Amino acid sequence: MVITWLWWYLHILSYHSPSLVTSTIKLTMRPIKFVLLVLLILSIHSQSLSLQHPAIDTLLHRLDSLRPTSSVQESAAKGLLHRLIPTHSHSFEFSIISKDVCGGISCFIIENYDGPRGNGPEIVIKGTTGVEIASGLHWYLKYKCNAHVSWDKTGGIQIASVPLPGHLPRLEYSKRILIRRPVPWNYYQNVVTSSYSYVWWGWERWEREIDWMALQGVNLPLAFTGQEAIWLKVFKRFNISKEDLDDYFGGPAFLAWARMGNLHAWGGPLSKNWLSDQLILQKQILSRMLELGMTPVLPSFSGNVPSALRKIYPAANITRLDNWNTVDGDTRWCCTYLLNPSDPLFIKIGEAFIKQQIEEYGEITNIYNCDTFNENTPPTSEPEYISSLGAAVYKAMSKGNKNAVWLMQGWLFSSDSEFWKPPQMKALLHSVPFGKMIVLDLFADVKPIWKTSAQFYGTPYIW
Repeated sequence: MVITWLWWYLHILSYHSPSLVTSTIKLTMRPIKFVLLVLLILSIHSQSLSLQHPAIDTLLHRLDSLRPTSSVQESAAKGLLHRLIPTHSHSFEFSIISKDVCGGISCFIIENYDGPRGNGPEIVIKGTTGVEIASGLHWYLKYKCNAHVSWDKTGGIQIASVPLPGHLPRLEYSKRILIRRPVPWNYYQNVVTSSYSYVWWGWERWEREIDWMALQGVNLPLAFTGQEAIWLKVFKRFNISKEDLDDYFGGPAFLAWARMGNLHAWGGPLSKNWLSDQLILQKQILSRMLELGMTPVLPSFSGNVPSALRKIYPAANITRLDNWNTVDGDTRWCCTYLLNPSDPLFIKIGEAFIKQQIEEYGEITNIYNCDTFNENTPPTSEPEYISSLGAAVYKAMSKGNKNAVWLMQGWLFSSDSEFWKPPQMKALLHSVPFGKMIVLDLFADVKPIWKTSAQFYGTPYIW
């Protein structure tokens, strides 16, 4: 019965409305065309059909407390409306509502405006966050006005079908649409997308993307821009210079792989101006995400360190990883170094990185991404070592932020499936307290790992 119910649930989540399920009206679903992973939070209690665990409820309450005021989110949603369809800036009324109105979960409500029709509002959209309001706006434009909002490469913004102000379609029959979010989070991005797609974006392009995220219901996006500027400040405390880091940071188009320990220095170095500009851009990105009620996912420490650390701390337990790639057989850029989780420096560096981000951005999130051994085989297959690495990653996070939750891509289980057998997977997945790790099943549309790992052995995951 549980398996049948779960399969039905997964089938429903593979359609778009947009990324939400209705509770009061029957909707025609549309297949999604973009990679948008939807969180399935699974209870470890075998006798329960509930998809949500108390540990996740606690996390959601904490994240709700970090969101800005209702007026800030309403203003951000208004700004989005003006950028999307400026002729209708006064045609909609937005307001933030409590989750209690929706049965304790996130939702949006669409209603007719009851006041006199003129130059003022025609449609009222209420939501539990700015993202829910934006999702409600998208739903109304799509299903009531036959508009289309997509990426430029997949049709772009097509709003010519939206009637002029004063003539927007009114809701009929129930005169009220309530759509509840079926799962807490809609996650967006991949850690390598920052190099594939975002590397040369400025604020104007990022603003359009964040608008698109909100309209599609995305509330858990990665926020990886500018982290090298943070690392520069952190490593300085450990006596590592900018010149040392020139041999560690990858160039702008290769940052994703340098961050994951696949290569170093290739395409670099990074100028001080570039580092500063990226940090400024990151603060703009985070500010807008937060204004809309999103929960940004920030990076954390995985153990990859500059080679200069070996000279400054000769007693440190540092291992050279295998060659990820070479350039015409030249290994100068391929070989990175991993700090052993048992080394006291591991916790110190990881804690310092989390705290430096909090100092720069404020207490804005509890969710941090960390990917260990991305397309790199661990030095040993001993479960004890793998478990100690996972425990150290989480300990470093939690010392920097006591409420930290580790968001981990599950790509390593797919790319190196010969290594990651059940004992190794369990060692990593069970190395942290339940509810403190969430796995991203990134390749689930082709090779779902949740099916072959007993749903990640009870660890909450995003499908």
